[in-house]
Amino acid sequence: MSQNHTSRTPPLSVRVVAGTTVAEPRGEIDLLAAPALMARLDALTADECPDLVLDLRAVTFIDCSGLGVLCRTRNRVVARQGALRLVSRSARFLRLLRITGLTGVFEIHPDLPALVRTGPRPSQKVDAPQ
Repeated sequence: MSQNHTSRTPPLSVRVVAGTTVAEPRGEIDLLAAPALMARLDALTADECPDLVLDLRAVTFIDCSGLGVLCRTRNRVVARQGALRLVSRSARFLRLLRITGLTGVFEIHPDLPALVRTGPRPSQKVDAPQ
């Protein structure tokens, strides 16, 4: 955990690929970072049927407050009939999910889902932003 004991916002890059929002937090998701990250993820899941991929591969540490943010985000997505996928290869993170009984709660991928990685195929129609 960081020695900086003030509120901080973890870096979060966001992009949209073929209608799927990909959010990539980096660094630590702990008690100090969780509120700001939660606010950003709340905004990303505010609409009906959100399609969100959280790429956690650049997250170096996550504590119980970070898990709370993930659970809240999942609950918001499910309540809006959306989809949430997590991307992580971290044995430590996967073990944390297993210990807390959350393994089956999340859809977890070791890499970005193929559509998000490559974008739409030429034959796929992508709606233009309005």
